[in-house]
Amino acid sequence: MKKIMIIEDDTVLRDEVATLLKNSGYDVHAVTDLSTALEQMKSSGADLILLDINLPFVGGETLLQEFRKVSDTPVIMLTSRSTEIDEVLSMSFGADDYITKPYNPTILLLRISAVLKRFTKTSGSQMYHDAEVSTVKGSIDRNGKEQVLTKNEMIIFQLLLDRQGEIVTRDDLMTALWDNDEFVNDNALSVNISRLRGKLADLGFEDAIETRKKQGYVLK
Repeated sequence: MKKIMIIEDDTVLRDEVATLLKNSGYDVHAVTDLSTALEQMKSSGADLILLDINLPFVGGETLLQEFRKVSDTPVIMLTSRSTEIDEVLSMSFGADDYITKPYNPTILLLRISAVLKRFTKTSGSQMYHDAEVSTVKGSIDRNGKEQVLTKNEMIIFQLLLDRQGEIVTRDDLMTALWDNDEFVNDNALSVNISRLRGKLADLGFEDAIETRKKQGYVLK
């Protein structure tokens, strides 16, 4: 499940966006203490940040500039301003997109989805809780500890991660593995699942993959 942070001082709008995102399947963290917004941005582990430009204490553009010194997490700027110069300034400070309020909820969700897909494709990495999953390296890194996955383990984990919280059937997994160039039978799938569980447990993710009898697996 992708995690989205909302930094918005209008409490009504913040709650509306949070509800919209939760109902759309996102894990949402809405910042209420804006005086510590930058620290929360750095430590949140969010996959994407919605950042209002007009904030008390420090402006959204300044926050973005400081955040970009330490992170390339995608940021979409939210603003009631509508001049081209504001858009240009936001993008020049490192924003990945720019949405003017009031916005259409459907368009907001589409823009969020597009930025997340673009970032994943570019970086070759995703987050699993607070661990970085690198499809390029075929590894999972948590707090400096790395577990390297085999090709088949990576295929299985990627499918489970893409559908985190949902049941993924053995048939789905076998189909994904059959697209690979190796023959994988049912027993081999069980072995790969077992090894993947062990590697996740070694990173501190005990019981990360739940077995649903006669249904499949769920990544928690």
